[in-house]
Amino acid sequence: MSDPAPGLNSAQLGAYFALMEVSSLLQYAVDEHLRADGDLSWVQFQILARLTDAPGGRLRMTDLADGVVYSRSGLTYQAGLLDKRGLITRAPSPDDERSVMVTVTDAGRALVGQVLPGHVDRVRQLLIEPMTGTDVAALSAVLGRVRDHMRANPPRSAKPRAGRNRAG
Repeated sequence: MSDPAPGLNSAQLGAYFALMEVSSLLQYAVDEHLRADGDLSWVQFQILARLTDAPGGRLRMTDLADGVVYSRSGLTYQAGLLDKRGLITRAPSPDDERSVMVTVTDAGRALVGQVLPGHVDRVRQLLIEPMTGTDVAALSAVLGRVRDHMRANPPRSAKPRAGRNRAG
């Protein structure tokens, strides 16, 4: 029998709770803005923004799910909503009929352009302004290192599906 993992000390617990609270407060404020200015959820904005930045405005659905750290089924639902609004298109991949390619439309690009200035203002006001330049650099370095550590074990959306034969 192995020893249980040690608990978190007060500094570690404080850092964890502060990170979770800041993340929740920022996401709530950003989501509120996106809904008011573009009738978009945070996840829908992430989808459109990632597609806008992707080469040719296109990504495979599984790569998109991994990038936004969202379940395949949840992403399919959100993509369906965006597709109905004419903000993206979905089509089978020309390279692999099992894959679906998602492409941002001109209307999707325009909507990102519409909501982005307010989004940036909200992030700057809530996250960036209370910090010094040194704080921003340190936060970026620390969170980048943690993100890379967490990405070393891919999210569920990027793991092979159980029960499927990938050979062939």
